[in-house]
Amino acid sequence: MTEETPNAPAPRPGDAARKALREARARAPRPPEPGEPTEAGEPTGAGKPPEAGTSSGTGKSPGTGTPRPTRPPAKPARPGDIARRALRAARAEATPPTVPHDAPAPLRGAGNGAPSPDAPAPAGTPTPSSSPASEPDGTPLRGAGSRATNPRAPAPVNAPNPPPAPEPPAPTTPRTPHSMAAPTRDGDLRRTFPPSAPRATDANGDPVATTWWGNAWLTALEAGALDAARLARGRTYAAQGHVDAITVTPGQALAYVRGSRPRPYRTQVRLRTLSDADWDRFLDAAVEHTGHIAALLDKEMPHSLSDCGVPLLPGPGDLEPLCSCPDRGHPCKHAAALCYQTARLLDEDPFVLLLLRGRGEREILDALSRRSAAHAARAAQDAHDTAALPGVRARDAVTPRTLPPLPAPLPPPPHPEQPPAHPAAPGGPDPLALDQLATDAAARAHALLTTGRDPVAELTLWQDAVRLAAARPGSGLTASTRAVYASLASATGRTTADLARAVAAWRQGGLEGLAVLEEPWDPPAGRFDRARPLLLAADLPAFRPWRNRLTHPVGHVQLRLGRDHLWYAYESDPGADDWWPRGIPDLDPIGALTGLGGIP
Repeated sequence: MTEETPNAPAPRPGDAARKALREARARAPRPPEPGEPTEAGEPTGAGKPPEAGTSSGTGKSPGTGTPRPTRPPAKPARPGDIARRALRAARAEATPPTVPHDAPAPLRGAGNGAPSPDAPAPAGTPTPSSSPASEPDGTPLRGAGSRATNPRAPAPVNAPNPPPAPEPPAPTTPRTPHSMAAPTRDGDLRRTFPPSAPRATDANGDPVATTWWGNAWLTALEAGALDAARLARGRTYAAQGHVDAITVTPGQALAYVRGSRPRPYRTQVRLRTLSDADWDRFLDAAVEHTGHIAALLDKEMPHSLSDCGVPLLPGPGDLEPLCSCPDRGHPCKHAAALCYQTARLLDEDPFVLLLLRGRGEREILDALSRRSAAHAARAAQDAHDTAALPGVRARDAVTPRTLPPLPAPLPPPPHPEQPPAHPAAPGGPDPLALDQLATDAAARAHALLTTGRDPVAELTLWQDAVRLAAARPGSGLTASTRAVYASLASATGRTTADLARAVAAWRQGGLEGLAVLEEPWDPPAGRFDRARPLLLAADLPAFRPWRNRLTHPVGHVQLRLGRDHLWYAYESDPGADDWWPRGIPDLDPIGALTGLGGIP
């Protein structure tokens, strides 16, 4: 048993590691030769003597008789082994060894396996300068400065370092485009809006902007564009979410726009800022009406603010697009996409337009607050200086009042009254024509009052002119009616002869008689087919059929079947195709010919 040194200072954690590192640095230039003693005083290589108490031939532990396998000769020391052992010892001091619960307790030391000088050493305990000690089961303890390991599985001193484990491949992530989003840098004169989600409805032609100021922005864009195809492509880009975050500052809107290449393009749209004089006029116009400030706070832009003499909304050519793409269109599809997205921002917040014109929302609201207070103070002073005027209290003015019920309508007259006579004046209208128009208007008003329906509301201009001419008293183009016929024919683009023929048809059967005159049609089988045998039975010659007409073989009498199933008689000179309505319509074709002379 070795005697302890009573006055030796207690070792501190890391002393052995530092000492081993200093020795490693001192011995680093020359590797140890085989058989040369190491730092612990043990020879290296094949010349190392067997451990104390162990025979070189059998490898038995002293006092136990249990054979132990002979340790293979150590490999020659290589440069850096001592430094590696020092590094392992330092790591062992930082991480205490783990000992199983059923293993014998190791010796207590100062963190490096050495016994503490403050505690009495048990009998048989060697000092740090003696040979290495053993556990009760015969396992040797590692000396100071060595790495603490599990006593049941000691690691060899010269064991090679394990190869480093291969690092797992880094996960591949899709490349994200550049972004202008920097919310931490935003302020009153800089606002960043995140990119919006793709919208399939915009690509289908739905309106992009819903407010009048947003549509004014798009009107300025489309009026200054030179290629409608680029605008359509830019609208598709905006709908598909190709526009990244938009940064709005005074005078410009900036964003990255993804195109056909992997690298996005840096795109901006510039707009001229307003001068201080323009801002003063705008703020004065906004303060004049309290509703303007309330509308701005509700994210609305009143129309009257755009008409205050300040060019608030952009006009054609005011938007200046710039883009880093090689396309030289005005604008390119990337700048058009940015403009369409900016229109949506204007829809949501009109202060974006005011920021583009040069001033932020907080600055504008502060200026409006100051001007509104000054305006209210001046109004109060003016009211104080003016004498109080009599008035009505507001609660009395808005009190609901019950109005008496309306009187019952008067009964309509039995017939329209005769209009007054109109005297004739030199160079004036015909008094007879005025009397006819007044009489017709009175008749229409009476029919509308009694039945609720205008009888001539569905007539065309030509039909109404024929109706007015047919209501003229008399027959034929007499001297009194010639001027009326000429005026009506000129207004409808017809001749007086056409009007006279149409008047005869109207007097014969009204609106249906006029249709029989002007519109031939193909009647179905039945009534029209039975008319020819009836005419033959009445000893009349065989009439020639054509559509809804039956014509006498000589050519001076004709029967026409109307859609009301009535037969209308027409007469013409022999050998001429000038048919005029005659007689009264009848269900029987023989009855329709009654009264016509000259029928053989």
